[in-house]
Amino acid sequence: MTTAEPIHPAEHLAEIMEELGITQYRLARTIGVPQIRISDIVHCRRSITADSALRIGKALGMTPDFWLSLQRMYDLDKARASTDVSGIEPLVEMAL
Repeated sequence: MTTAEPIHPAEHLAEIMEELGITQYRLARTIGVPQIRISDIVHCRRSITADSALRIGKALGMTPDFWLSLQRMYDLDKARASTDVSGIEPLVEMAL
């Protein structure tokens, strides 16, 4: 079984911007960041940081937690796909 490639939060951002008719320039100007920052996020060259999540969330009427959760899930999925932890012996039992 193959797993799907993780979806970068930028894909969600680009889709929302397109649906709302918001350009990268307009979003960048509204949230007070250089346009290259939005371009880098939208083209998956940059992660959504807490600062970006606060700004984007405010501009789009969403919570910053939404954006940070998407980024966290993406980062974990990428790490799971590229990090072998099978040889690590737990030092403590996980609580259920």
